[in-house]
Formats: sequence, C-alpha cells, structure tokens
Amino acid sequence: QVQLVESGGGLVQAGASLRLSCAVSGGTFSNYALGWFRRAPGKEREFVAAFTWGTVSINYAASVRGRFTISRDNAKNTLFLQMNSLKPEDTAVYYCAVGTSSNSFNLWGHGTQVTVSS
Repeated sequence: QVQLVESGGGLVQAGASLRLSCAVSGGTFSNYALGWFRRAPGKEREFVAAFTWGTVSINYAASVRGRFTISRDNAKNTLFLQMNSLKPEDTAVYYCAVGTSSNSFNLWGHGTQVTVSS
C-alpha cells in the first residue's frame, strides 16, 4: 500500500524560503507521476507543480513558475518542493499527490500548512 507523508511546512515572512518533503512508501516510486497541490483558505485545491508519469516532463502553475522548484530523489523515494520568494498568497495547505499508473493523481497525503506573513 502506497503512503505519502508531507513535512517541512511552517510560518515564514514574505520573501523567505521553505522546502517541503514528501516521503512515499510502497510501490514503484521512479515511475509515478508526482505532484504538489495546495488549498488556500476558502478556495479550491489548485495545482502547483508535478512530474508527469514516467518523469517525461515537469509542469508548474504560472503563479509559482520561477519561484518554486520540484525535485525528486528516487533512491530515497522522496519528493521535494523548494519554495523561494514566498508571498502571502502562497499561504495554503500543501498536498503531495501520486499517480501510480497515469497522470491522474489517485493518492494523496494529509497535507502540511504553509503560512506566509506580510
């Protein structure tokens, strides 16, 4: 059974950096589509960044492109999200997600809170 555990969230000031981690246990990590999503208070969940299934390409939301970097360590079955130049509008619960057989994400972590103060 595949399990996802996020960590690395916190409270920071605008302009600061944070690195989120997602430890994935079970399954064939190197083939999975892996992504980050977020849900801000009162808003729908939105896409942040992802590796497509088979690690064919990387996609970013326009709102984070150039500030956030997604990476993965296949040896440690861990997904990362480096977030630089954080803005108050980045405040959200960040979720790690996995697509085990396609680019449709079918497994989700419980989330980690990121709060950016102005």
